[in-house]
Amino acid sequence: MALAGRAALRWGTRLPGPCPAAGPLCRPAWLPAARCERPYSSRDEGKLDMSMYPVESIRNFSIIAHVDHGKSTLADRLLEITGTISKTDRNKQVLDKLQVERERGITVKAQSASLFYNHEGINYLLNLIDTPGHVDFSYEVSRSLSACQGVILVVDANEGIQAQTVANFYLAFEAQLSIIPVINKIDLKNADPERVEKQIEKLFDIPREECIRVSAKQGTNVEKVLQKVIEKIPPPQCNTADPLKALVFDSTFDHYRGVIANIALFGGEIAKGQKIVSAHTKKRYEVNEVGILTPNEQPTHKLYAGQVGYVIAGMKEVTEAQIGDTLFLHKQPVEPLPGFKSAKPMVFAGMYPIDQTEYNNLKSALERLTLNDSSVTVHRDSSLALGAGWRLGFLGLLHMEVFNQRLEQEYNMSVILTAPTVPYKAVLSSAKLIKEYGKDQITIINPAQFPDKLSVSEYLEPTVLGTIVTPHEYIGKIITLCQDRRAVQKEMLYIDENRVMLKYLFPLNEIVVDFYDALKSLSSGYASFDYEDAGYQSADLIKMDILVNGNPVEELATIIHKEKAYAAGKLLCERLKETIPRQLFEIAIQAAIGKKIIARETLKAYRKNVVAKCYGGDITRRMKLLKRQAEGKRLMRKIGNVEVPRDAFIRVLKRETDK
Repeated sequence: MALAGRAALRWGTRLPGPCPAAGPLCRPAWLPAARCERPYSSRDEGKLDMSMYPVESIRNFSIIAHVDHGKSTLADRLLEITGTISKTDRNKQVLDKLQVERERGITVKAQSASLFYNHEGINYLLNLIDTPGHVDFSYEVSRSLSACQGVILVVDANEGIQAQTVANFYLAFEAQLSIIPVINKIDLKNADPERVEKQIEKLFDIPREECIRVSAKQGTNVEKVLQKVIEKIPPPQCNTADPLKALVFDSTFDHYRGVIANIALFGGEIAKGQKIVSAHTKKRYEVNEVGILTPNEQPTHKLYAGQVGYVIAGMKEVTEAQIGDTLFLHKQPVEPLPGFKSAKPMVFAGMYPIDQTEYNNLKSALERLTLNDSSVTVHRDSSLALGAGWRLGFLGLLHMEVFNQRLEQEYNMSVILTAPTVPYKAVLSSAKLIKEYGKDQITIINPAQFPDKLSVSEYLEPTVLGTIVTPHEYIGKIITLCQDRRAVQKEMLYIDENRVMLKYLFPLNEIVVDFYDALKSLSSGYASFDYEDAGYQSADLIKMDILVNGNPVEELATIIHKEKAYAAGKLLCERLKETIPRQLFEIAIQAAIGKKIIARETLKAYRKNVVAKCYGGDITRRMKLLKRQAEGKRLMRKIGNVEVPRDAFIRVLKRETDK
């Protein structure tokens, strides 16, 4: 009988009566806990009723901070205190779900979680979004803030205010959000919360009495943060009686269920079975599932105005869930929400499959990954040496590295990523070119498109306003570094007696490769750097070609400032000399600007010892043999064609970290 009873308990079997075990994931007593994966009761019985949380008892907030100031650790403690996750020693970076995040110890994707908290007898729904801290992911931060009414600004009690702290504060300030300053890591030996409070008061004009001192690692004072969130952050301004209006602020792709869209409701309610329409694509969908993230997906009956959750509506194509899109009910059209201004790529790189047979697989992987990371721009591109590929735009170098790492880890794709470049502009003076392009200013992403100086009135290069926060003893070295990178000083401010904030206007191509590494090594790791777009400025730009045996190699052409051309040309020639295989004739590797050669390396020929058979005898015999050999080499050089092998391109084009 017992066996028959067990046989009847197949997965998904609906049993009469209430669930005999406690908790949402219950199981028969004889079943080992490790195998308890599905609810014992029917799926609908386990769903949460979100109508218990009216708009007045909802708080939507983000955690923002500089890199490594303890955002994810604070999020872990908040999840534990509210009972969302059980307290264990293994709770580290619970919201950092990507492998690359756990390996590097940084947050790359903003992750949301719903917390339930009882304060003074009232049940509150707190929607928390943990955001990245690195400057390359500031687009994630600005998107997350659109779904919030307030932020927790975390500052390290040891490090104090850093460059990204300032940048994130102004993002929240411009969005007119309530700001709760939290000083973290007060348990450290060198922590100085008084100094940090003075910095916050001086820079952000927030009274020091409002700062909360916590230790997220040990859980000290974290409960006070939750109470402050309820008291200080206002509830969302929306109404359940209004028509449905939902903002898609993030999305992921599931192989079985299609697109999972993260939404913030600005009006109305959404439930399974409803017909919804996308304002962007005008396509109609039926809602299959709605729910909240706790931080795992938890299905609910409905979602109401002011709440943050997810919706699965059978979107099969990755292009259908545009981030910033508005969803509304089929018969009740609404004015679309303003959405997000598209991310502006700062760095471009060519991406090609290692084997051209992998092209379609890589295309599919790119589409799915760009759905999850909408700040990457993709343009088709092709190269004679590397075949068909794409030109990708990234927000920065770390963003590029993380994207490449995610392609390898999540989609098992190995790719060739070329050296990063930045987008330049040219103001055309030639009437013929203006007519051809239909405008007098063009953007140059690929050096092959670089127009001749005779048809251009001026070239423009992108600039950024960089903020450096550093201990005062390193100022001299850092100013020298900035001057070497053609930067112009704009401001210098002492935050306190030990720390200085410098503002410089940088050409973007000077900081894009190794500036951050150089800054960290000069300042023993203490200086921090952040930048924002500052438009374009006139520059003396030139196109540098690489010639192999007098023939230009298109893939190795670069756009560069005139001052830096010689050093860059010499480096490229030296690197090519090491990678091109030797031939039976001499090969000249040259860097040229127009007709002028600025650097040269010579790859010596293989040479047979033709005089080895001469034992003594007249000198004219030796000279005759050597002269004949030289004539043969000369003829060979005339008709010989040097093909730069593919692996040589890969080695030269890949960004060299040891140069």
